[in-house]
Amino acid sequence: QVQLVESGGGRVQAGGSLRLSCAASGRTFSRSTMAWFRQAPGKEREFVAAHNWSGGSTYYADLVKGRFTISRDNAENAVSLQMDNLKPEDTAVYSCAAAFALVTVPSRSHEYMYWGHGTQVTVSS
Repeated sequence: QVQLVESGGGRVQAGGSLRLSCAASGRTFSRSTMAWFRQAPGKEREFVAAHNWSGGSTYYADLVKGRFTISRDNAENAVSLQMDNLKPEDTAVYSCAAAFALVTVPSRSHEYMYWGHGTQVTVSS
């Protein structure tokens, strides 16, 4: 059974940093695309970042580009999201996702089959 478990969320002041981690189990994730999405209260889920195993390509939403960094550790079956210079509008539940089939558009949530339950990130002004 595939499981994704996020950790590292919390409360931070604007300008601060947090590092989210997603531990994967139940399958080898080295040949998968792994991504982070977020959902704020009253808003739709939105793409944050993705890491493609093929070539190690990374993708970022414009809103987080230059502030967030996605990385993965295939040996540990894990993916991380380093978030710097956080803003109040980054407040959301952040979820990890994984896809083993070819992902054509990494920002589309329906490309991903497996999801974690999410971790809350709150940024105060």
